[in-house]
Amino acid sequence: VPQLGPQLPPRLTQQPWQLLYSTVRDGFSLRTLYRSGAGPDSPALLLIRDTEAQAFGAFSSSAIRSSSGFYGTGETFLFSFCPKLKVFRWTGRNDFFVKGDVNLLMVGGGRGRFGLWLDGDLHHGGSQPCETFDNEPLSQREEFCVQDLELWGLA
Repeated sequence: VPQLGPQLPPRLTQQPWQLLYSTVRDGFSLRTLYRSGAGPDSPALLLIRDTEAQAFGAFSSSAIRSSSGFYGTGETFLFSFCPKLKVFRWTGRNDFFVKGDVNLLMVGGGRGRFGLWLDGDLHHGGSQPCETFDNEPLSQREEFCVQDLELWGLA
């Protein structure tokens, strides 16, 4: 979280963050992650470590929640620590920021590819280059297994 501070929108850099959801504490469930989220206008930071020990995730300008369509703003971005911090910002090509239902959470998209996706039990996910962020795959493998996942929100 401290390394990501300078990458966040300036209005958030001095704000305190709190852990809202953790697979270690709360188990592996996308439904539980949605219930743990902060208020709808509160930004969210999703941190993932896969079974290959790669760390990556997404910053969402609004709370991670179940939705019928994509939501969020151009402040949303993807990032990876492989081996140092890389940030992938909005390209302006589309507005496929975040979309989630009980079976799937997606961040970024276009042409059937998602910058980051997680399944409903939070055990599996994937990352592909996508139009929204023009990102590299965030994990060493296009599909990965989640070891740990955390959701942070403003305190």
